[in-house]
Amino acid sequence: MGIAMVVSIQFQNGVLARYPDAVQELAVFALASGVFGFFNASQGFVAQLSNVYARSPVGTKRCYQFVCFVGLALMLLLAGIANTSYGLAFLQFAYGIDATLAGKICEYLILLAPVVFLHGQRHFVNGLLVQAGLTGLVTSANFVYLGLLIAALVIGLSLGLPAPLVLVGSDALAALVQLALLLWLYRTRYQLPTKADHDRVSYAELAGFFIPVATTGVMFALSRPVLYAFVARSPDGLVIIAALRVAFDFAAMFQQATNQFRHFFITFGWTQLRSKRRFMLLVGGGLTLVMLLIGFTPLAQWLWLQPMGIPANLQRLSVEAFIVLCCMPACILVRNYYHGYLMVVRRTAGMAWASILRVAAIYLYAQWLFAMGLLDHRTAAFGLILGFMVEAVVVGALARRQQRLLAA
Repeated sequence: MGIAMVVSIQFQNGVLARYPDAVQELAVFALASGVFGFFNASQGFVAQLSNVYARSPVGTKRCYQFVCFVGLALMLLLAGIANTSYGLAFLQFAYGIDATLAGKICEYLILLAPVVFLHGQRHFVNGLLVQAGLTGLVTSANFVYLGLLIAALVIGLSLGLPAPLVLVGSDALAALVQLALLLWLYRTRYQLPTKADHDRVSYAELAGFFIPVATTGVMFALSRPVLYAFVARSPDGLVIIAALRVAFDFAAMFQQATNQFRHFFITFGWTQLRSKRRFMLLVGGGLTLVMLLIGFTPLAQWLWLQPMGIPANLQRLSVEAFIVLCCMPACILVRNYYHGYLMVVRRTAGMAWASILRVAAIYLYAQWLFAMGLLDHRTAAFGLILGFMVEAVVVGALARRQQRLLAA
């Protein structure tokens, strides 16, 4: 399910690569996605919220009301940035770009604002279906989303429509159809757990769970923009950002697979750890091996760069950055192992602090490299790895501390 969502981004990049000024189109979309991701990242954790708390009629109702409030607030904030002179000035300052480039970013953000709310609705129903063990149906719905998105991208490109309308419109259309399908599956196949739980859950408790875990997503969404903000100030900034966008998005397919271990521990519990660790190692090792094969063999050309139509001047940079990112599955695996424990025992505040320290480490690293004149596509990619390493160490220490407290 997670991989299917990231596959859609590869097609978006492939469409952008076919516009006349592909480098600028990819770079602008990367910068716009960075801003959008800051507001949208928390919505990815709505599925965990509904999985944990929507286990009774009252719990489901309050959980949904909470999700709607958060989605509307985020949508309005993003719309404010996209439609005001203050937002334009903020983009210029944050990325170190001129007003023309900032205006192109705003063209995306105006269209993306309602998508934030739409994604929250989609993830809420996804979490309910995962809770009921209907992951096969969720996967099928994701492939429907992917198929519609690809079709809409191809049609929009063939009609010669502007890139923002093609990219955002195809995503919104596919997400609406997927949401309708998920709602139909919910009404026809979903059943509440036999043992009702959280029938007295309060909005404060929902916020207490959601805000820390959502902060980890928001901090992840900040990781790329922090790097882009320094890279954009270098002489070849747009080219490097475009290459990083391509490499980061392709590597994200492998990262998403390991990200699903959050659901793994919530659904199956913190038991039989030896078997679960072995399974996690097999998954992580397999993903890393595939990434290495792609990075160091012609598979990168056959499976990735040529089908997407990536310009020749970006191909080498993208592959070199991707090779650095081969360490990503291992870092994500360790981090999510401890995330899983903290979510099971509902002590998620540590996740938020660890993710904040991740972004702080990336910022300090990027600032140091920029000052030394050493920031390029490879060192920027390693900055992302370094941030996750710091987060994994911190969240691991917090989880072990929590285990000792519970044992005492």
